[in-house]
Amino acid sequence: MSPEETRARFAAARVARLATADAAGHPHLVPIAFAVDGDTIYSAVDAKPKRTRALRRLANVRANPAVSLLVDHWDEADWSRLWWARADGHGRVLDPDDPEARRAVDLLRERYPRQQAQGEVLAIAIERWSGWSPTP
Repeated sequence: MSPEETRARFAAARVARLATADAAGHPHLVPIAFAVDGDTIYSAVDAKPKRTRALRRLANVRANPAVSLLVDHWDEADWSRLWWARADGHGRVLDPDDPEARRAVDLLRERYPRQQAQGEVLAIAIERWSGWSPTP
């Protein structure tokens, strides 16, 4: 898939898997809600119950900003419709009062009306879009 097709499929997906690693290289993988704005992907800490708002994904990005995100489509009945799209880049943790964070929260609320962002926002500058599909 072209980078443009990869980005379009990625942006249309409802959930992504975010892969981060800590300073020692230990991987961490979590599903996230997200919004795509050009070559930036945003995700925010939301109001769902959590043990803490100091999420490992945010600590990992502070220690090691390299991240990957993956979305995919699976169709057991028709394997010609399988595809995946990946976005690789570098993340930054934004303070909730940062104007970019407020804009990101607005984008997330447009996409997920029930989203109630509370706290820091993850901004990921995408450096590479890649994907695969068995058909063009």
